Amino acid sequence: MKDKVPDGVEVWKQFEDLLIPGLRLSVIERAVYSHLLRHSRLEGKPCVRFSIPGLTRVAGLSRWMIRKGLRRLLVKGALRLAEKGKWGHTIEVRLPEEVRAVRKRKIAARQTQPQPSVANFNLEEADFLATRALRRAIHAREGGRCFYCRRRVTPATRCLDHVLPRAWMGGNGYRNLVSCCSECNSRKGERRAEDFLRWLYREGRLESSELKERLRALEKMAAGKMRPAVAGEK
Repeated sequence: MKDKVPDGVEVWKQFEDLLIPGLRLSVIERAVYSHLLRHSRLEGKPCVRFSIPGLTRVAGLSRWMIRKGLRRLLVKGALRLAEKGKWGHTIEVRLPEEVRAVRKRKIAARQTQPQPSVANFNLEEADFLATRALRRAIHAREGGRCFYCRRRVTPATRCLDHVLPRAWMGGNGYRNLVSCCSECNSRKGERRAEDFLRWLYREGRLESSELKERLRALEKMAAGKMRPAVAGEK
């Protein structure tokens, strides 16, 4: 007997708003998880059975990428290996709200980071990864385009990126977050934004004028001149 089929729209919202930022999923991990989710829980089945070669053909990724994505998703608790045999793998796929790390983060956020009221919201001190509304404010500031390559993005392909990476002690304020496409987010990695923009220029992805404009935008952001629209800010 099949499990109850969850609301696909709500699951996708949880995937984008909770699982991706909560587990810091890479583009490869997102592709693997969404494919397995589509063929399991969204069809009313708790598990999905597959082979690595088969998943490689369907997902359009290399075997190395598939194996890496699976291993990281298993470690992060988004998947559970139910069976591994001669004919393939059987994986239990967890919905975003069922992942332990996501649940703990939500509980901790409610207990230790109460939402600021409109009356006392401080833009300079706000954590713009803390709520959906603040994350959307950063996306809205970029006007539906990737901050780096300037391509159009959609809610399914956009993500937030740290101008100064977390590994370099970059924070979650509006001066250090931009909306970008998932490809740029993956390619940028732990590079600083200005270094990545210059790489895009060398690769022919940006014109000279675009590079200069983007570097000026970084300077304006650092100076606090690219403020996202947030209701009730001081």
